[in-house]
Amino acid sequence: MNTFTYSYPTKVYFGEKAAKNSLPAELKKVGKNVMLAYGGGSIKKNGVYDELMGILKAAGKNVTEFSGIMSNPTYNKVQQGAQLAKKNSVDFILAVGGGSVIDCCKVISAQAKISDDLWTFETEKHGSPSEFIPMGAVVTAFGTGAEMNNGAVITHEEKKIKGALWGAFYSFAILDPVYTMTMPLRQVISGSFDALSHCMETYMGTPRKTNLSDEINEACQRNIIRNLRATLNEPQDTAARSELIWAAAMAENGILKIGKITDFQAHMLEHQLGAYTNCNHGEGLAVIHPVLYRHMLPKAQAQFARLAVNVWGISPYGKSESRLAEEFINTLSDFIKEVGLPAKFSEMGIADDADYKAIADSTVLTAGCCKEFTKEELLEVLNECR
Repeated sequence: MNTFTYSYPTKVYFGEKAAKNSLPAELKKVGKNVMLAYGGGSIKKNGVYDELMGILKAAGKNVTEFSGIMSNPTYNKVQQGAQLAKKNSVDFILAVGGGSVIDCCKVISAQAKISDDLWTFETEKHGSPSEFIPMGAVVTAFGTGAEMNNGAVITHEEKKIKGALWGAFYSFAILDPVYTMTMPLRQVISGSFDALSHCMETYMGTPRKTNLSDEINEACQRNIIRNLRATLNEPQDTAARSELIWAAAMAENGILKIGKITDFQAHMLEHQLGAYTNCNHGEGLAVIHPVLYRHMLPKAQAQFARLAVNVWGISPYGKSESRLAEEFINTLSDFIKEVGLPAKFSEMGIADDADYKAIADSTVLTAGCCKEFTKEELLEVLNECR
């Protein structure tokens, strides 16, 4: 295992009625002006909005609402939020939703405190913001684990880049599985696969020999697979939802990454696919992973074989490492079909004439991947996904 330092700033309040039990005390610690940020308005239909507004009003807060954060948040939306925060002297941001809302607010919290354009400041000047508006997150859609880190995936529409910006960590995150019960089943499935992908992308990094972080990771993967199946069998199973929301958080709270250089090549490729097509993130990953893994197979054989046995329960008896590795990819592909995820871009409605060369050429090549991909090979992967 590589040398590491581990420290984590986000306090987690987990379980039913977590907002009612914990949010009033947290609001006592922050200023009077609060921005309530959310997406398309589903929280007004499921009662979460009314509950949180009641808590905010009881705490005597002045509430500025920032709504309409889209599923692939844009840099323009970030700028709108930052301007609103400045105009209303916002002291605290309460982000309510899934990864898109939570990511968007991380960047708003930084942009509102600096005069520079944050994208230019971070990607061209290589600066790191040091001052932020404090934030709390209320998770209503699981999968990304975005509440557990300070990285944000933002689409810069003019530059055709869907990439990472760095903002603030959340002071606290509220994870109440009941809040996820109205998630559309499609979102449950794609979010769960995103969480599984985060685990696999971390597992496939270096070091490649068995280590404690990877053994914990294997348990998280088994948990996601088992509880996604349970949720599909009984969508209102609160126990299964509880496991999934915490597994998604575990995938991104740094514990699985301790001592690791992660892979995330599939994510980088899907991000650029999303920049050009605005596709569903989890579904894009489901299409890309098996194809990319077949290209990685010669270099990733040992890790794939361990996943076959330790995560998917494939019997190792009488089988070579190479056969186990192939069975892992086949079993992953079968699971993707089993849960109703797409196997081809065409099933996602992505046009056959999408600019795949531009997508491949603009994809970041990751240092932790066990195979050194070229842009040309990534184009082959994309064409095989069509």
